[in-house]
Amino acid sequence: MPPIHRCSEALLSLDLSGKVMVVTGGNSGIGRVTVEQLARQGAYVVLACRRVAEGRRVAEEILASGSRGQVEVQELDLASLQSVRDFSARVLQVHPVIHGLVNNAGIMNSPMQKTQDGFELQFGTNHLGHFLLTELLLPALKAGAPSRIVNVSSCFHDKAMGREGRIDFEDLNFERRKYDGWSAYAQSKLANLLHAKQLSKVLSGTGVTAVSVHPGWVRSNLIHFSMPVFLQDILLRPLFRLAGMLEPWEGAQSTLFALLSPEVSNQSGKYFSQVGIYRTREAQRGGWPLHSPNPHAHDDGVAERLYQVSREWVGLA
Repeated sequence: MPPIHRCSEALLSLDLSGKVMVVTGGNSGIGRVTVEQLARQGAYVVLACRRVAEGRRVAEEILASGSRGQVEVQELDLASLQSVRDFSARVLQVHPVIHGLVNNAGIMNSPMQKTQDGFELQFGTNHLGHFLLTELLLPALKAGAPSRIVNVSSCFHDKAMGREGRIDFEDLNFERRKYDGWSAYAQSKLANLLHAKQLSKVLSGTGVTAVSVHPGWVRSNLIHFSMPVFLQDILLRPLFRLAGMLEPWEGAQSTLFALLSPEVSNQSGKYFSQVGIYRTREAQRGGWPLHSPNPHAHDDGVAERLYQVSREWVGLA
């Protein structure tokens, strides 16, 4: 396996006192590690999650570990656009200035299901929920400029178990084609990348930088639709580690780099990748940033159309 990309100690020692960061899915996996690191550096972090009790337990553990910052837990269900609106209203009332948004939460390879608003679950949760959240928090992010938006995508935006990532505008919700969990995941992760790409144009001149990242193949609960989590975490963990599986702390490196590195401020729209599974050997080494081998990831017309369709679907057009 190629060497993984790591943040410098200097970057992880920056003083984030006075900075407000919002992290979705912050109660587990790389989301939790991201919240913990930002709080350790002095930031005020809004931990957004569906399971509030679990989020509060995590927040207590993070604060008990000696973090200088603060952690506020707020309920957010990305599969409900009303929940996104309610969350955003609560956050903006208290935090009119936000310096960072990490769109981290997600699901992978789920069975065919719909969100509360009738969208295919993976596209609705991974993309549309985060799209609306980002749009609603933009005034605060602009007020906090220079600020960052980091969309956690995946190397599977390229190919997911052989299924190429592409946006099927004629059937985004798999209402006519046969549903395939990996095709749906690839579509949603490509949407995350294209969202950041289009945001870089929409937000040009505002001081808000938008990028996307691939965290690596990380040991997390994301696997639960594909196999029992205990198989990954216990029985197969040594084998998976040899095959390239990363621990959550390693998986958070791309997110933290994209959120904190000064050099990213002039790379809006770029894609920052940990080592990953791509169609080309060169891309498998990752890169901060990396030119995606998926040609659909560089189609400006698709990115702009997706942005406009998303605005319509979440009720903003």
